Amino acid sequence: MKVDLERIKSILARFDGRHIAILGDVMLDEYIWGGVNRISPEAPVPVVEVHREEATLGGAANVAHNIKELGGIPHLIGVVGNDKNGESVKELLTQQEIDTRFIALDASRLTTTKTRVIGQSQQVVRIDRETTENISKKMTQTLLSHIRVVINEGAQAVIISDYGKGTITRELLSLALKLARETGILIAVDPKENHFQLYHGITVITPNKHEAEKAIGFEITDETTLESAGKKLLDMLSSKIVLITLGENGMAIFEPNSRMKKVPTFAREVYDVTGAGDTVVSAYTLALASGASAYEAAIIANHAAGIVVAEVGTATVTAPQLINYMEKYGRYIEH
Repeated sequence: MKVDLERIKSILARFDGRHIAILGDVMLDEYIWGGVNRISPEAPVPVVEVHREEATLGGAANVAHNIKELGGIPHLIGVVGNDKNGESVKELLTQQEIDTRFIALDASRLTTTKTRVIGQSQQVVRIDRETTENISKKMTQTLLSHIRVVINEGAQAVIISDYGKGTITRELLSLALKLARETGILIAVDPKENHFQLYHGITVITPNKHEAEKAIGFEITDETTLESAGKKLLDMLSSKIVLITLGENGMAIFEPNSRMKKVPTFAREVYDVTGAGDTVVSAYTLALASGASAYEAAIIANHAAGIVVAEVGTATVTAPQLINYMEKYGRYIEH
């Protein structure tokens, strides 16, 4: 099954100006890059001689960054701590011209921060600093008021970016989804496996294989179990689309009363899968909001993921880069 390149270009052109709300766990990704020439005499671990350090947007903030780079207008709703890393997140958002009005400060929480030490282009260790308890009822009401504003201002879709760090609670998600359904806007979820019971009545969910297996209670080992998994998730969530990402095996798309559709991976090289799920849900949501079918959106999202996994560290992709990549390497694309 092929799609026409000109059709894809027309969908990508409609990304511009699409207002997308992103509700979820806002994070900071830190990278410490260096060389490795010896093993420590103190323990059998490599000694990384630091060459440079970098901070990038992570979690829901990376979804917002992806939306911005693809041409959409992101409205990020979440929580950071009243700390140095929270300030860094807001500074990075401002640098990318992403609205920070709906980022709430909570002095009782740490800003979720993942620090990765990279030696010789290989991750040596990751250090996590975070608060994972659920946000308070007062903060829930604050975020809900932000969601209401964004939806009333004309958001065309809402992405739930759930990393299980305490922002997405049962109460917040229930009320946020109710608001979104009442206005009829598209609802996309990048899920956490222990929250699947909360994602009812959405438009699309984008679990990876592991998350899908946890939700359905059995392993995906072949085409038969994969199709059973997709159908079970459709029924469980009353979702219009289920998109299961399968790493090197691409993606599988499920819709009610339709056969499973497979899309192979379009990655030419894989160096780092960090943030690939953020890119997938961003590109897929923008594509659906711009008139793409479930299959066309998967072609777009899969090519976008193929670009970012070729970069070490959290990466994004632009619509022109995506078109160029498809023109050169696109599979299942008619030129």
